[in-house]
Amino acid sequence: MKIGVDAHTIEKEEKLGAGGNYLGALLKQWSKLDPAKYRFILYFKERIPQDDFLNSPVFEKKIAVNLFKIKSLALFYNLSLPLLAKKDEVDVLFLPYYMRPFFCWTPTITAIHDISYEAHPEWVHWKYGLPQRLLSRLAAQTSRFLITCSQFSKQEIIEYYKVPAERVKMIYLGASHDFTNHRDEVKISEIKKKYGLSDKYFFYNGSMFSRRHILESLQAFELLLKDYPDYQFLVSGRDLTFPAQNIDNFIKKINKNFPNAIKRVRYIDYEDLCLAYQGAELFIWLSEYEGFGLPVLEAMSCGTPVLTINKTSLAEVTGGSAFYVDNPNDFREIRNMMARAITQKDLRKNIIENALEQAKKFSWEKCAEETLKVIVGD
Repeated sequence: MKIGVDAHTIEKEEKLGAGGNYLGALLKQWSKLDPAKYRFILYFKERIPQDDFLNSPVFEKKIAVNLFKIKSLALFYNLSLPLLAKKDEVDVLFLPYYMRPFFCWTPTITAIHDISYEAHPEWVHWKYGLPQRLLSRLAAQTSRFLITCSQFSKQEIIEYYKVPAERVKMIYLGASHDFTNHRDEVKISEIKKKYGLSDKYFFYNGSMFSRRHILESLQAFELLLKDYPDYQFLVSGRDLTFPAQNIDNFIKKINKNFPNAIKRVRYIDYEDLCLAYQGAELFIWLSEYEGFGLPVLEAMSCGTPVLTINKTSLAEVTGGSAFYVDNPNDFREIRNMMARAITQKDLRKNIIENALEQAKKFSWEKCAEETLKVIVGD
């Protein structure tokens, strides 16, 4: 079977959010398939990455250059990609990033991880939200199947897009085996030194959206520092808050009063990520709307307790094995839960142990197998 794949989300070393991490993990698993049975044509926008798993004989890689040779995601998605898929006569086109091209002559399977832009348009700038809403609705109306990553997101898609339940396939994501609780204290110390961390720190990793309450988390941490001045907060990711909250300016303000309390980086090298989770006293992920919450599962797999919200998909992922905040807008409540997470040792130990068991329920092997079944129609 010949399967086309929109692969533009894995072009950059810093994968494009959930879509890039998701597709990269699936392709690693599919690279082990029999090339006599499956053939994947991977379509890239500008460059082909050098990941070893892409050298598998099951993959053919192409750059879909548009006729005008303009570096445009819109032209790639709505012109180059569907034209090349038609030319290559693929049996189905797998679209892992929410949207379907306006014009596509090939049957499609589309992954929609969440519809926050639909449920809460106030969180997204119109220039991003408008194409997502238009092309996700088109995907919902015309794709053979939709794939989503939690029961929460499945119900949201059914409700907003009026899609029959049988056309929406729920398949949980997984955490890579790279994320483990087997610790190497020497390497953890090296990571702390690399990122300018003295000893005890909290950790946030991921794109910063307003719904993830980064600003409130920082306000809570600033309040916590008055009683626990030996802690730091490692914050990694792009500031995509809307309306803009100027997270970096707020971090500078905190660091004036508490020098080096916040360590801000744009990107944690992937090979450092497990160690960064392991070294953290607490992983912060106060998202009030999430399709899955992959960083939460990664932290749990590394034996790091998580502070989050027991709603949406995060209730499914954590399964009660986390510290929870009821009101993420209340930075005083967040501060109190931060303090509880670092002082109540027995509770902390119990949460870590339960989270490690909960994390075992999710795997990329299972995700890739079930996703392939949907794509090929088994």
